[in-house]
Amino acid sequence: MRRLLAISVVALLPLSNVTSARAAEPADRQQAFAAAAREFKVPESVLLGVSYLQSRWDAHAGQPSSDAGFGPMHLTDAAAFSGSNHHDDGDARGDEARPLPAPKPATAPAEIPASLRTMERAAQLTGESHERLRTDDAANIRGGAALLADYQKALGAPLSDEAGEWYGAVARYSGAEESGAAKFFADEVFATIKDGAARKTDDGQQVKLNAVPELTKIEKWLDKLGLRHTRPDGVECPASISCEWIPAAYQELPPDDYGHYDLANRPISQKVDYIIIHDMEGYFLPSIRLNQDPNYGASWHYSVRSTDGHIAQHIKTKDVGWQAGNWYINAKSIGIEHEGFLAEGSTWYTEAMYRSSARLVRYLAFKHGVPLDRAHILGHDNVPGTLPTTVRGMHEDPGPFWDWAHYFELMGAPLRGFGGPKSGSVMIKPDFDTNKPYFYGCDRKNPEAACPPLPAHTVWLRTEPRADAPLVKDIGKHPTGESLYSVYDHSARASTGQRFAVADRQGDWTAIWYLGQKAWFHNPASAPTAVPSAGLVVTPKPGKATVPVYGRAYPEQEAYPEGIPYQAVTPLQYTLSAGEKYTLAGPAPAEYYRAVTFNLEDHKVVRGKTKYLQIQFGHRVMYVKADDVRVTLSG
Repeated sequence: MRRLLAISVVALLPLSNVTSARAAEPADRQQAFAAAAREFKVPESVLLGVSYLQSRWDAHAGQPSSDAGFGPMHLTDAAAFSGSNHHDDGDARGDEARPLPAPKPATAPAEIPASLRTMERAAQLTGESHERLRTDDAANIRGGAALLADYQKALGAPLSDEAGEWYGAVARYSGAEESGAAKFFADEVFATIKDGAARKTDDGQQVKLNAVPELTKIEKWLDKLGLRHTRPDGVECPASISCEWIPAAYQELPPDDYGHYDLANRPISQKVDYIIIHDMEGYFLPSIRLNQDPNYGASWHYSVRSTDGHIAQHIKTKDVGWQAGNWYINAKSIGIEHEGFLAEGSTWYTEAMYRSSARLVRYLAFKHGVPLDRAHILGHDNVPGTLPTTVRGMHEDPGPFWDWAHYFELMGAPLRGFGGPKSGSVMIKPDFDTNKPYFYGCDRKNPEAACPPLPAHTVWLRTEPRADAPLVKDIGKHPTGESLYSVYDHSARASTGQRFAVADRQGDWTAIWYLGQKAWFHNPASAPTAVPSAGLVVTPKPGKATVPVYGRAYPEQEAYPEGIPYQAVTPLQYTLSAGEKYTLAGPAPAEYYRAVTFNLEDHKVVRGKTKYLQIQFGHRVMYVKADDVRVTLSG
């Protein structure tokens, strides 16, 4: 009986009426927003603002977001979209002095919260099928408008033309249980309404939200709903975002083990030089529960929820998480996991997540002095292997569908090039919305099938300047085989924000030095996929035919005091040959953090005299010894 009462009048209309209504659907997305706003008596500015913070008005070709949200209004249907929980198919600690055992299988999924099942209610309210709500943008917008009106009525608020009267309903739309998360979401929506916005969507629709500079009625909802958020004591987050402390487990494990991070005293012991961006390959709650299990072989500092951008901190930034699969990087980095999947159904990330995460990264970067560039804000896919044997198993997240350019814009550090058209180095920067390269592997039930054409931040790298040329090879990833077009294989891909030295130019094609070879990518002047980016590059010193490349900058043997075993300085399988050039990110200190016991007092930092330099050698950053190379200006 309750279910029947919840169904709207629209759902009970005769089929002929519903068919008639669908026949007159709006011609474009702007009209769809206007029509849905009129139908459900929601201010158009509110509908547009909510949609912008969820999807930036994109339809994403009917593919789900990282938490199973669909369409411009991000209607969630997690019950029909099953994904795995967080997994780690390698050694997340990346320290062969203390190798981790094989990871345990992922735990069973938790019960799906209501915030991930909003499509069910939207279907009840509109009479639309789940299929149409997923794939038809006008139906999806109707569903979002119906939900907003439903939330407004549930709050006992009027269906007013005054946008500020809808603050409570907007906060409810976030799906957040935490008042801080709901407030962050609503504040961002109303900031967008106040400032206005306009953009062309991923499928070419021009949508505009006219600015509404005067907003009233908001204050009463802050008090009525208890949304005057204060940041909990102890969390390391900017005050403007929603953040809570959910500690990772730190516990002794008999007979002589412990889990699952290491105490440290950063930045006194070591400087934080990197922030690592991950995706969970799963949903928020099941993933953070793994971080609370001391037997689980991975840990990270922060988790970010997709729907509303809420953040949980698990480890103090002074301590070392087991998160990147490279102990040198772990000891000098902060790891941030984002709810979602690299490629499951070609998922996408919400604007709420991007905004919250970007504010966190900016805060952490300023606190620890981390440069806001793509040589220090790394994806997990940019972290190098430690030894030739570990290169092949390094991770690929957050994947090609993470919008790095937009992320840096939100950090207030847009990715910009420098120099003229013949600059000796370039920054990869395709237009994310229109760059839709071919991939396969998004459908785990049919892994050989092509992925839907969705925006991506990467360009393919080829052996010759033509579209049908083979992809360049990665002898570390594929010792005896070819690079793949798989969404999980970055062997022949360059990513937005990465800087490379130019090796050649021919017509609409540009070649860069990449993993010891010339790698060509399509870069027409009419639609460039890279911008000039002059800066410092390294090349072998005269007389050196080849230079070894390293996955970590460990000290020389003489630097190790008695009682601390020497960690071999082992080159990777790649070399940098005479005549090649690679962009320089800066110096990398020769350090090894010895942490193999439960007690902080036993942990030591070994510092050497060897000088290393960090370079962009392939898709991943790597290191060379300063004595082996010459540093020049690329021009």
